Amino acid sequence: MYKNANLKNSKFFFLSILIIGLIYGCASMRAPEGGPKDTTPPKVLKMEPKNLTTNFKAEKIEIEFDEYFNLQNEFKEFSISPELDKAPTLKKKKRTLEITFTDSLENNTTYTLNFGNMIVDVNESNALKNFTYAFSTGPKLDSLSISGKVTNTLTGKPELDAVVFILPLNRDTLFGKKKPSIFTSTDSSGNYRLNNLKKDTYKIYAIKENAGGDKIYQQATDQVGFNGDSIVLDSNITDLNIGIFKEVATNFRILDRKFNADGSISMIFNQKLIKPELTILDAKAIDDTKITRFTKTNDSVKLWLKDLSFDSVRVAIKSNGEALDTLTFNRDKRDKYTRVLTFTDNTEQGTTINPYQPYQLLFNFPVDKADLTKIKFLEDSIPRTTFTIEKDSTDRLTYLLKYPWKKNKPYQITFGEGAFTEIFGSTNKEIKKILKTASGDDYGIFKLRVQVPEPNKSYVVEILNDKKVVILSDVVTGDRLLSYPNFKTGTFSVRVVYDTNKNGKWDTGSLKDKSQPEKIWYELKEFPIKPNWEVENSLTIPKEL
Repeated sequence: MYKNANLKNSKFFFLSILIIGLIYGCASMRAPEGGPKDTTPPKVLKMEPKNLTTNFKAEKIEIEFDEYFNLQNEFKEFSISPELDKAPTLKKKKRTLEITFTDSLENNTTYTLNFGNMIVDVNESNALKNFTYAFSTGPKLDSLSISGKVTNTLTGKPELDAVVFILPLNRDTLFGKKKPSIFTSTDSSGNYRLNNLKKDTYKIYAIKENAGGDKIYQQATDQVGFNGDSIVLDSNITDLNIGIFKEVATNFRILDRKFNADGSISMIFNQKLIKPELTILDAKAIDDTKITRFTKTNDSVKLWLKDLSFDSVRVAIKSNGEALDTLTFNRDKRDKYTRVLTFTDNTEQGTTINPYQPYQLLFNFPVDKADLTKIKFLEDSIPRTTFTIEKDSTDRLTYLLKYPWKKNKPYQITFGEGAFTEIFGSTNKEIKKILKTASGDDYGIFKLRVQVPEPNKSYVVEILNDKKVVILSDVVTGDRLLSYPNFKTGTFSVRVVYDTNKNGKWDTGSLKDKSQPEKIWYELKEFPIKPNWEVENSLTIPKEL
């Protein structure tokens, strides 16, 4: 009995030790929790052969990092220049990257391996950006470089992660067709640098990709920049700056088209049209009663046809008198459409009215008529009837409610059911709006005395709000005082377009025509507008460089 008890106790003791060991062993395997997020990419510890080696004879390169890593988008990110018929193979071995050459190397040639943003850490995918490795099979290494900055032509701001690349002049035809082998990307300040280049004549480009990331320019989605002249590289080049821009699409395309559930037709184009026209073919009666509304940029349109008795209808699209396309829209005569008439307004922060402007109602359908007898208008709880309602002559969807607003007063407007009737006969449901006019202290007078560098040239002076959105613009051809009364208080900035073709707007560039965008100058000084103040500011436009 004594032996059996000792045996049982011994088994229980060892079993307890084993369980405790397993628990603590499992606990020790857990990754630490909490702490700051890892934002550091893998670091190179060792390269064999060393970077910038001359008289290179190795068949394999080994690069050791300080942590485990992954290879991301290898075929898009990795390149070797000059290109080889058979690309090197890349293989991970724990913390080491092995690059093996499967093709013979030329004698007395500098090769550059560009890994782009391919090498990332395992946990957070932090990329080792613009990592390169260069070597020469001869006694000398190509050591020329090109550096500069990439900015957005329209905003003037540095462009982060734009891809900058060069193509030898005899290979320039590959632009837009194949990924370049010599490239880099810009840093947060828009700076770039291309190293280990050989003497040659090049074309240089920058692209900002919107999708894909394959380093191949897609006109429909990407922005592009280029240097107009070829670059003869026989010494280091610095300050080669590039402005990127969005091209106007060369060929017109319709990006989206649909017959909407409310019976309207909408279309989105890939370019801004000039004096756009829509014509209903084969049905003059339908064409005569159509209503169109283009966006301010003329790159999309909404079309309402009052006569929906057709099975199909053809719509012709023109820009500046030139026929672009003809579309057919089909419908079933049994189709029913849902129409609910609503509107948005031009209040500030949802309830505040600018006392110097009409109250603007933007409807979702063209409105056929307004019934003032179904609108109740209260000022300080007192009924008023001296308001007017009228269509905006520039926008078929907009109505303007005009009244001699008093500053800092409460208003209540009730749009009764049926106050507005849209073209198909639907009416609005009752809508109540509780509003208040802003105080006069919310506005000032903004004056800008403009001096131009050269008379008889055209300049577009644009006023931008704190979000850098253009809110006002004026064409100036000589020294002039611009005055903006009842200007909302705040801080504003100014930019100037050098309107070379004198069409009153900024024009982008073209790769096909080798033309650059019109230049834009930003005044660095900001202009504060104070309540009830009238301040005259000066703006001296510099001569275009």
